[in-house]
Amino acid sequence: MTNLSYRIATDDDAKKIVELVNSAYRGDSSRQGWTTEADLLDGQRTDEAGILDIINTENTVFLLCFDADENLLGSVQLELRNENCYLGMFTVNPRLQGSGIGKHFIQEAENYAAKKWHCKTMSMSVIFQRPELIAWYERRGYEKTGMKIEFPYGDVRFGIPKRPDIYMIEMKKNL
Repeated sequence: MTNLSYRIATDDDAKKIVELVNSAYRGDSSRQGWTTEADLLDGQRTDEAGILDIINTENTVFLLCFDADENLLGSVQLELRNENCYLGMFTVNPRLQGSGIGKHFIQEAENYAAKKWHCKTMSMSVIFQRPELIAWYERRGYEKTGMKIEFPYGDVRFGIPKRPDIYMIEMKKNL
C-alpha cells in the first residue's frame, strides 16, 4: 500500500476523527467492518472535546492515515510514557477493514514511536470480550501481559455497556 500517507492531526482534524472513530466502533456503520464494539457498548466512542484534549496534550499525538486523494482512512492516538508508547483508539474506516490498511498503519505508528520518541515498547488496552481483535494484535507481535483493566462503568465518555462483565487487558510489544 504505497499510496498511503501519514501526518499528525491538528485541531482542524478533530471533527473528522470523531466521525471516523465513532463510525468504526459504534452503531450500524461499525458493522460494515469487523472491529465493531456495537454488541458490547452503546453510545459514542468519543466526542470533539475529547479529541481536541488529546491533540493538545503534551507527549500525545493523533497520527492520521490518508489515501492518495487525501481521504482520511485511519487514526490512532499515540502517547509517550517514558520508554513506552501507549496506542489508543486505533481506527480504520470500517468499509476498508480487511484490506491491509491496518497492517501498514500500525507499522507506521510503531515506527513513529520508535524513531521519533525512541520508545522500546508499545502497549494498549483491548476489551477482553473481543477475541478476534486480540488475535489480530497477536499476529502483529503483541502479547497479553496478564494485566486486567476495569472498564470505566458509569463514564459515558467511553460508552454505555450492554453487559456487566466487560473489562480490558493490556497488550504489549517490543519495538
